[in-house]
Amino acid sequence: MAKQKKYVETPLMKQYYSIKAKHPDAILLFRVGDFYETFGEDAIKGASILGITLTKRANGAASFVELAGFPHHSLDVYLPKLVRAGQRVAICEQLEDPKTTKKIVKRGITELVTPGVSIDDNVLNHKENNFLASLYFTRQSIGVSFLDISTGEFLAAEGDKSYIDKLISSFKPKEILFPKEAKEMLKDVGADAFYTYGLDDWVYNYDNSLEKLTKHFQTNNLKGFGIDTLHTGIIAAGAILCYLDLTQHHQVQHISSIARIEEDKYVWLDKFTIHNLELFGSLHEGAKTLIHILDKTITPMGARMMRRWVALPLKNVEAINHRLEVVKEMYSNDGLQDEIDYELRKIADLERIISKVAVGRINPREVVQLKNALEAIEPIIAYCKASGNETLQSYADQLNPCTAIKERISKEIVAEPPVLLNKGSVIADGISDELDELRSIAFSGKDYLQRLQQRESEETGIPSLKIGFNNVFGYYIEVRNTHKDKVPETWIRKQTLVSAERYITEELKEYESKILGAEEKIAHLELTLYNKLIFALSEYIQAIQLNANILSCIDCLSSFAKVSTENEYNCPEVNDTLIIDIKEGRHPVIEQQLPIGESYITNNIRLDNNAQQIMMITGPNMSGKSALLRQTALITLMAQVGCFVPASEAKIGVVDKIFTRVGASDNISMGESTFMVEMNEAASILNNISQRSLILFDELGRGTSTYDGISIAWSIVEYIHQMKDIRAKTLFATHYHELNEMETSFERIKNYNVSIKESGNQIIFLRKLERGGSNHSFGIHVAKLAGMPKTVVDRANKILVQLESKTKEDVSNEKTTSSVPSNMEGDYQLSIFQLDDPVLEQIREQIKNTDINNLTPMEALNKLDEIKKISGL
Repeated sequence: MAKQKKYVETPLMKQYYSIKAKHPDAILLFRVGDFYETFGEDAIKGASILGITLTKRANGAASFVELAGFPHHSLDVYLPKLVRAGQRVAICEQLEDPKTTKKIVKRGITELVTPGVSIDDNVLNHKENNFLASLYFTRQSIGVSFLDISTGEFLAAEGDKSYIDKLISSFKPKEILFPKEAKEMLKDVGADAFYTYGLDDWVYNYDNSLEKLTKHFQTNNLKGFGIDTLHTGIIAAGAILCYLDLTQHHQVQHISSIARIEEDKYVWLDKFTIHNLELFGSLHEGAKTLIHILDKTITPMGARMMRRWVALPLKNVEAINHRLEVVKEMYSNDGLQDEIDYELRKIADLERIISKVAVGRINPREVVQLKNALEAIEPIIAYCKASGNETLQSYADQLNPCTAIKERISKEIVAEPPVLLNKGSVIADGISDELDELRSIAFSGKDYLQRLQQRESEETGIPSLKIGFNNVFGYYIEVRNTHKDKVPETWIRKQTLVSAERYITEELKEYESKILGAEEKIAHLELTLYNKLIFALSEYIQAIQLNANILSCIDCLSSFAKVSTENEYNCPEVNDTLIIDIKEGRHPVIEQQLPIGESYITNNIRLDNNAQQIMMITGPNMSGKSALLRQTALITLMAQVGCFVPASEAKIGVVDKIFTRVGASDNISMGESTFMVEMNEAASILNNISQRSLILFDELGRGTSTYDGISIAWSIVEYIHQMKDIRAKTLFATHYHELNEMETSFERIKNYNVSIKESGNQIIFLRKLERGGSNHSFGIHVAKLAGMPKTVVDRANKILVQLESKTKEDVSNEKTTSSVPSNMEGDYQLSIFQLDDPVLEQIREQIKNTDINNLTPMEALNKLDEIKKISGL
């Protein structure tokens, strides 16, 4: 925090600065009456982010401080904006009633909200987890832990840099904790691309972390969670619990377990592959991704699980086939799927709602939503049991309708309660005799007063007598002056008006104290009864969390069935072989974006470790080579996620890793060129492949000169082919036709090309994969299709002819000189003074076609003017 000037401060500002000093890096929302105020630098920053007015207020003698604030009831509007802007926000509340003290009101931090620690619905994306991650570095390994406090999911793992990088890329945490001394190591695991926060080194201690975790879970050790051997993982997880204490999040009983992320259980998808296959995002604005195609889930927790499944495909054949069998059951039984979907629509975000029970922030309407979800579970259990599918029946056995608490909620909470408890009318009638009586007094008061008024009028003979109320005197009886002689002596006069007198009676005064206290008592009694219900509900947290997890699985599998039906997918055969055999495969995303009436051109792919390990695919630019590579990876991934695939038939021998080197772009911010990015990704692949890996290379080597590119591409393919006992299945798309020669020297490399049809000077992309290599790239045709100026296209054709003729001449003379046109020899960059410049080429053509001998002076001037325009002078 910036050093404050020395001056006499007001008591309020002294209190503010003392609290601010505890959280100097957070924006402090300081409760003052009905407003949250920010001061100084916080006010300047907050006003800019929130778009609120920045003013000044007095702060002692001859001093002012910047001020910006908003009404306390607007916290849900403004807090999300601050958190989404990457700000840490400390919420400071008044800890006592201002009416009960003559001194300055006691205040304190009640919560520190950060991008990774929030349970506010307005901050969270209901389709994504909001993970907080923690990293701990040693020379031997790196520990990582992930926690979503909004759902209670807690995970731990450890591994080398590449594995941790992969996990961070898959889980995409909103905030990453790390030891302050290890800041330089964040970039080694890709963490520097996320919001990070450094903690003091003492937080990352094994003994403290172990004690914190066992104390939290109330166990003697961590063996039951399967993480007892993860030394660095335990340290990372313990740091997260410590951070929750530091941020004032103490009610965390919904974090009821911690699980190990098992590296051997899931397919390796590094950050390059996740990016290149466009699983979750695309560089192109508005473009669809795989998750957009597959996610037809109904519940928010189902949507979150879908992202997890896509990021972590399974490697276990049995587990994959369990999912596929459920999808097959729903695919063939529309009635079952429709019935389950109907019930799922009644279920809100069960996972996050039950977490709010633990932190004491569940509102009455969410309690009713929870009850509705529990009611929907019973028919889902019945449908799953009747399905005949073992996995669905297993789900049915694990689902718990929590009948007792469901019936209690139904009995004690009204059917349509308000969101806020203090609005009243939350607890149903018949639950508390005292509450019913108080409500009778508070809400039937008008009837009582009418009866009292009628009775007093009859007894006194004053027909115009009226009972009224104001904030000064409370309830009163008003009598006109014409009847004041009829007023009983027991009445007490309280106010004289021009034409009337106002009185009170003992009965009226007694009723007043009764009715005014009733509303306050009702609020207190409703709060007490509501808290008792929530306490009872907290006993069901783990059971409801399990329900949420199982319902999420059912939702995801139902989504796969819907997608498979709509898009005409077929069930793959997933096995333990080393063969990938796809018949009539399609790209799941591209086929959904084709113009109406246009069908996707399907292709067959077969890869194995013995006969056809590497498919060398050549073909014109824009012919569909990249799409073919991606669709093969996506079909494999979809099969191992447990979804049907866009192919007429697919036999998938499970892969353990999918690597892609697709596309290229400069990483200027990191000082890396296109070629460096290519080599980094290629190196990552070669250092991590296994016999079950699937590798996709697209145009490798184009980031450098032609012969360098060919040499590197050749050596990489040769390396993959010659690796003993590995023989990773590889698709290699290239524009280097020289690589077709590899088929003759390496037995498991086979040439293929994506076919085209030539018609005159035009080409038609057939997008069909055929056996054999291609010896033409048709790049100039593509340039023409892209709208390149005709002069550039014509010039490119001439240079191509010169290059080809020069190459033939060099081959015939067994020369090794560079294949460039003679007029370009020794100078690889065109100069504006060369006749090979396109503009000068046009001028030369103009002069060449001019008959100077028969040119009149006027025609000569016009010709010069034309040449001047061409040259742009």
